[in-house]
Amino acid sequence: MKYAKVYLERNIGRGEREFDYRIPDDLEGRLSIGDRVLIPFGKANRIEKGYLVKITEDTSYDPARVKDIIGISEDGIGVSERQMKLAFWMRGRYGGSVARALGTVIPVKVKVTPKESRLVRLNAPEEIIIEHIQISEHKKYKARARLLGALLKEGKIPEKIIRENLNISPQTIASTGKLGLIEVVKTTEYRTPIKIRKNTQERFRPNDAQQEIIDDIIRHYEENDHLPCLVHGVTGSGKTLIYLELSKYAASKGKAVILLIPEISLTFQTVMRFYGYFGDRVSVLNSRMSRGERYDQYLRAKNGEIDVIIGPRSALFTPFEDLGFVIVDEEHEDSYKSQITPKYDAREVAGELCRMAGAMLILGSATPSVESYYRARQGHYRLYEMKKRAKGASLPEVLIADMRQELKDGNKGILSNILKEKLSETLEKKEQAMLFLNRRGMYGFVSCRSCGSVIKCPHCDVSLSEHRGGILKCHYCGYRSRPVKLCPSCGSPFIGSMRMGTQKVEEILKEEYKGVRILRMDADTTRKKGDYERILSVFANQEADILLGTQMIVKGHDFPNVTLSCALAADISLYAQDFRAAEKTYRILAQAAGRTGRDRKKGTFIIQTYNPTHYSIALNKKGSYRDFYEEEIKLRRLMHYPPSEGLLKVLIQGRDPQRTMDISGELSGQVSKDHPLVRIIGPAEDVPGKVNDRYRWAFYLSCRETDELVRIKNYIEDFVDAYFKEKKIRDCDIFFEIL
Repeated sequence: MKYAKVYLERNIGRGEREFDYRIPDDLEGRLSIGDRVLIPFGKANRIEKGYLVKITEDTSYDPARVKDIIGISEDGIGVSERQMKLAFWMRGRYGGSVARALGTVIPVKVKVTPKESRLVRLNAPEEIIIEHIQISEHKKYKARARLLGALLKEGKIPEKIIRENLNISPQTIASTGKLGLIEVVKTTEYRTPIKIRKNTQERFRPNDAQQEIIDDIIRHYEENDHLPCLVHGVTGSGKTLIYLELSKYAASKGKAVILLIPEISLTFQTVMRFYGYFGDRVSVLNSRMSRGERYDQYLRAKNGEIDVIIGPRSALFTPFEDLGFVIVDEEHEDSYKSQITPKYDAREVAGELCRMAGAMLILGSATPSVESYYRARQGHYRLYEMKKRAKGASLPEVLIADMRQELKDGNKGILSNILKEKLSETLEKKEQAMLFLNRRGMYGFVSCRSCGSVIKCPHCDVSLSEHRGGILKCHYCGYRSRPVKLCPSCGSPFIGSMRMGTQKVEEILKEEYKGVRILRMDADTTRKKGDYERILSVFANQEADILLGTQMIVKGHDFPNVTLSCALAADISLYAQDFRAAEKTYRILAQAAGRTGRDRKKGTFIIQTYNPTHYSIALNKKGSYRDFYEEEIKLRRLMHYPPSEGLLKVLIQGRDPQRTMDISGELSGQVSKDHPLVRIIGPAEDVPGKVNDRYRWAFYLSCRETDELVRIKNYIEDFVDAYFKEKKIRDCDIFFEIL
């Protein structure tokens, strides 16, 4: 008798575990690890779905009480053994449930009915067809004659085209078929998310710097030295061409490649570059695709019909059998960290996937995350650097517009005088501009428009957030401050929180520049499927003069006619409640600068700021990432922030505000008692403090080793299970995030 260990697909409360089921005779030999099975559950024997994780020959329960597996679920997707191991690794590292982890590693959850097409083809010799065409013309059966004539020329034609383009009715097709002249054949075809009809991309050969990196990575790969690689190259240095050449090498060895990109908006240009070489053997996988499109790409990958898959975070779980490389482009981006449980970091998971699959991890960025650059400097990554642009283009001229001086000169608007001047010149030359407004981080920080000062927490070096009544709070440690009406540094009354959106900027631009063609790209204009591609195609075809948008417009796009870019409010991200605020500001400005002057024309990048001397802004003018890193790592070490120490966020959510606050205090106190060497920050109300009627409190744990934080996470999970059971608490949840 054989038994199966099964995890339920859905969560059934705290303290999840595997359940034993008997494998009946009719299923023996048909079940495999990772299968999605139907099982009777509970006293009522309601039918549930679960994942089979192990097959054994014994059970720790009374065999007479062990129930039989009902069958294999026909409507869902199972997981491979590698995906199963990866899910358990993610569960151990990031917390949450096994069910959630298993659900995460399956990029497609449900089977979809195959897409069928109907082809009409000839079913008689040519001379008979010609004879019937003549008979049909004589009897004035014009539709039949037209149908037979088209098929005689083409051989076979999709029924849809015959009906829509040739204007032939289903009745004519049916009656012609009854004569034995034609037949309708049903075929199954894949739904394709790529709508490229012809490739217009120019092919480039790697330059010496690129080829040297390509050759060295391949040499180490062939020597089975799969140490992760960090490709640090300035914007426009040609990192994508390196990815393409490595993908070509992998395909030649029968290996597949997963190329992760941070934003769906980058898919179009990236696919265009790869399509020229791989054609239909490159595809995409993302959340904007239909269920049928996602399912078909899943099948194609599983069947070995794709060499390269391109997509955001979830594409990492594409079920390739033979994986050569996992490439993470723009590896610094926050979107690689999941915001739902398990809160995994795709870069870490990619590293573990490569270890399991015998593949190599390639990280690429013009502005690497401080953590990745730190690991490279420590020898945990192999570091490659490119300091020049690939096409011989020069880096843009960087100008800083001091908005404090603009205010003194009487300019109270969002557009600086230097931007107005340069934008007028750009439009006169029939060149294009990209204007970027970083709306992320606008959550209530208070700054002075006269001197640039920001009200900050004296303990955590992050900005305070303005709440109802003007009260300022730190969401790391809980520090509070009274409302501020005058700047404590210069006494100016021009102090408050900034609010400006892309729609307002668009109105200002249209008023300032009559007749200018403006495209706006933000969350509001990209709601529908295909909106990204439509906007980017219009701008690439030079059918618009200005592309105005949020962060999505400054990441990886290549428009040769863009000679001016501008960060309209560089300070917004600088004062977000985040210890990485300076890093995020530096890199988003560097990325924005990288969109201009990428071809033969000289580019200009303007930074509008109230704090021109801050190192994240001043070093952008210098264009030195290494200098920025040296400044930033000093601060991280001083404040015990990553990467010098690990940081774990523990979030408590509950429906009762007092109980949620009390539990966070109880839990942080227990950790402090049992782990005295761990530094605890907080607890404090989280940002935001309430979501969907659930109150949120958090505290942070800091220690030198991240692995130690994972062990403490496991300790907290065990403690919470017992504590909640004892106190009969059912309306609170605990979440973890490694920062």
